[in-house]
Amino acid sequence: MSLDDDLFFGVVEGEAVILMNGHPFGGLEPLGQIVSLSDVRLIAPVLPSKVIAVGRNYAEHAREMGNDVPAEPMIFLKPSTSVIGPGEPITLPWQSERVDHEAELAVVIGRLCRDVPEDRVDEVVLGYTCANDVTARDLQKTDGQWGRAKGFDSFCPLGPWVETEFDFDDARVVCRVNGEVRQEGSTGQMVRGVRELVSWISSVMTLIPGDVILTGTPAGIGPIHAGETVEVEIDGIGALSNPVVDRG
Repeated sequence: MSLDDDLFFGVVEGEAVILMNGHPFGGLEPLGQIVSLSDVRLIAPVLPSKVIAVGRNYAEHAREMGNDVPAEPMIFLKPSTSVIGPGEPITLPWQSERVDHEAELAVVIGRLCRDVPEDRVDEVVLGYTCANDVTARDLQKTDGQWGRAKGFDSFCPLGPWVETEFDFDDARVVCRVNGEVRQEGSTGQMVRGVRELVSWISSVMTLIPGDVILTGTPAGIGPIHAGETVEVEIDGIGALSNPVVDRG
């Protein structure tokens, strides 16, 4: 978060923010200063070394895209440069004629880990946040792979903060565009749950503190346009809101 152009980590309690010294992955100490949440500007709560996203992890979304649910998790990477925070604009690239929203639960890794058993996943997770896996849908179809379609600058809004106490078994996930509900689902509808995904992904690649895993999107994806505002809300976490603008 930013306060008077200075950057701080903080602990949000209601409408109060306890400013902290240190880093969430290396230990935090209170600074002895409490400010109002309305007086700070929230930025992306984490800048990951990598964002690992899971495709087709909601059966209804797979069907709406004309696909089957894969036999194993289907993963792809989004660059760290795609990450933005609350209130920052999603910029529509000139190369695409259709850019879509995808509301998702994001898992933030808290410890260096590899080959994590499912029953120990909770030990390596720092917390959870909201994400929007913004996608240039036309480029996804024409390119034959997803690197460009998912990787533009601003295509991974995260926030508003990392919730460390969160029940992910059946949390409501909603996407609104200009206040209109476009997507509404539940984490309970995921084909593969959080623990299975973290365990499986950690068997493929080493996870580093701050890495983010996007767990898939419910049905209802659709286009966004300049001048609109996109909001992703997850019960138990909060709401992530971003305006949409054309790339200058």
